[in-house]
Amino acid sequence: MNDKSQSPAAPLLGATEIRRLADELGVRPTKTLGQNFVIDGNTIRRIVAAAHIDPGETVLEVGPGLGSLTLGLLDAARHVVAVEIDPVLAARLPETIARFRPGKAASCDVVLADALRVTELPAEPSALVANLPYNVAVPVVLHLLARFPALRHGLVMVQDEVADRLAAPPGSKVYGVPSVKAAWYGTMRKAGVIGMNVFWPAPKIASGLVAFERHEPPATTASREEVFAVIDAAFAQRRKTLRAALAGWAGGAIHAEDALLRAGIDPTARGEVLDIHGFARIAESKQLPLA
Repeated sequence: MNDKSQSPAAPLLGATEIRRLADELGVRPTKTLGQNFVIDGNTIRRIVAAAHIDPGETVLEVGPGLGSLTLGLLDAARHVVAVEIDPVLAARLPETIARFRPGKAASCDVVLADALRVTELPAEPSALVANLPYNVAVPVVLHLLARFPALRHGLVMVQDEVADRLAAPPGSKVYGVPSVKAAWYGTMRKAGVIGMNVFWPAPKIASGLVAFERHEPPATTASREEVFAVIDAAFAQRRKTLRAALAGWAGGAIHAEDALLRAGIDPTARGEVLDIHGFARIAESKQLPLA
């Protein structure tokens, strides 16, 4: 009887392989690009398992680096699109795949690009799984969700406090702009914490896993840009009441109060208590003629 569950796991990159690859390329992780390479195979397996990838899916990976996570994703998905900003790392990744996953080179497209600016991909991904650079994690997630509507779920590893912000509910101390804007696209939840010693170099704080499931945006006549403008204004002065914080956006405190009342929101409330639907109602109320 052929018991697939008993077959040995495919090899993943450990600390020795990662450092050897880096030495061959003359690469040293840089803070500028937010590079922290995963050197623990069990962590890769944990991430891939938590991502719940369908075997037929195309997965988008941002920042594959030396290929630690890429190999794990190739074991789980039909296809991987890896977007890498570093030309040296991007050029080497196909060779690493050919060496460690013979026969799977055609299953991975490597795109040399800045994930914040990428607008086209060689294949349409339905999942996003990535170890994101700490310094651009939130803008990358929001950009990719906006640009690629076929992304229906995913799992990203980010700085732990950023993970908390992305998944925070209204009323939470860390609820803010990332929380609300992410909620426009889907449901975000904290899916775990990753320690520091599984990276090279080791970051100074832990990392967090954030899983998301896409849903339809709020039903509103306001555009995403209009709703996001309200969110930005409300949290630019988060300790102020919405009447005061939105005065500049609305053209004065009186107009802000009028928009809030028509949206069914207390003008003395603060932005941190509203969900995405509340912000959408405010944006929509500004479009209505003044009473």
